[in-house]
Amino acid sequence: MEQMDSTVIATSLPAIATDIGSDPIALKLALTAYFVALAIFIPLSGWMADRFGAKNIFRLAIFVFMLGSLACSFAFSLESFVLSRFFQGMGSSMMTPVGRLLLVRSTPRSELVSAMAWLTLPGLIAPLTGPLIGGFLTTYLSWHWIFWINIPIGIAGIILSGIFLQVPDERTPRPVDLVGFVIASIAFSGMVFGLSVISLPALPIIYGYLTIAVGVTAGVLYILHAKRTKYPLLDPALFRHRLYRSSITGGSLYRIGVGAMPFLLPLMLQIGFGLTPFESGAITFVSAIGAIMSKFVAERVFARFGFPRVLAFSAVVGGLLIATQGLFTTETPTVIIMSVLLCGGVLRSVFFTGSNALGYADVPDAETSQATAIVAVCQQLSVAFGVAVAGGILELTGRFTGGHLTVLNFQIAFFTVGVLSALAGLVYLTLPKNAGADVSGHRRYIKE
Repeated sequence: MEQMDSTVIATSLPAIATDIGSDPIALKLALTAYFVALAIFIPLSGWMADRFGAKNIFRLAIFVFMLGSLACSFAFSLESFVLSRFFQGMGSSMMTPVGRLLLVRSTPRSELVSAMAWLTLPGLIAPLTGPLIGGFLTTYLSWHWIFWINIPIGIAGIILSGIFLQVPDERTPRPVDLVGFVIASIAFSGMVFGLSVISLPALPIIYGYLTIAVGVTAGVLYILHAKRTKYPLLDPALFRHRLYRSSITGGSLYRIGVGAMPFLLPLMLQIGFGLTPFESGAITFVSAIGAIMSKFVAERVFARFGFPRVLAFSAVVGGLLIATQGLFTTETPTVIIMSVLLCGGVLRSVFFTGSNALGYADVPDAETSQATAIVAVCQQLSVAFGVAVAGGILELTGRFTGGHLTVLNFQIAFFTVGVLSALAGLVYLTLPKNAGADVSGHRRYIKE
């Protein structure tokens, strides 16, 4: 629900803008408000889960997200819609990281790869199916349905999680780091807001660079603050764990290309190739099929070959497949385009399944709540950076093509983000071949 909602709205912006009497470009502030809310409140999710119980916060987050969805559907102006999206983002900020925390706490480490494979699927499928579903609901029903559909799903989630989600209610009443929360909020929201403005220029681009500078400065201040605080909101000391550090670094690099692809590919297919939004969505949907297929091979592949080799291969080849999309032309057969996207979907799902599981291989149970919050923040920043890089390249190269986007502009963007993603493979090649073997199941092959 959360992953779908963050992408489905983009297709419906023109219809929403017309209905509430706003400009589609100005309404992109609603997208930014959502991501800013995530950046502000995700760091607090670990403390909330430890203080009030992860299961309680998870169900509360779903409820808040539902209220935000209702508010969005009844918005009557630009201001009310932006505020509603911000409120919705508050609920979203707790759902994914706390849900991941519940999964890690309730799953034996030896079964974490299989569990992460299930958790990875929605995050990979939603960005690809979101535009297709959003376009269908907006065209044949009304834009309000992209928010109303969250209500029955949310109610089912609250009820079913209350019945079936049996997780030890671990609570650690450590004091909240209010100073750290304020500094971290400025840091992460500044960077996310700045990157969003650069990639979706609803405001003058100078505001994007200024807020990024403020965010980076606040980030440095937070690191200095955390070193002097007994109970920091997000503890940088977690990066002392090598496998966790590698998972964050490699995953963030790879996510640059993955985050840019849902932005670049539909634009290229529609603007460069002249396809309709529905035709574009029907083609990109095949990546979601690849992600589903990977669920049936990921666990066995990691058990046989181990984390480092599989992750390095998935990153390098997956990054090259992203770059390959820049070679598509109007003459490229649809079956070849879909084949590349299908293989890319399989590799992306395998990569994130393994990378997410590897990150918890050397993190003690007592630190999983903070580890999960840091992972969620880094994911948001890397996706925002990927979209900003792609948008910046299109903007820059567009100046040399008379302000009109051509296939060449998209080719340069795809080549750039694809190479950045492939660099993630170097991170995993530096790890020992048996890294995380107890989690991947590779240990038994080493003994043999």
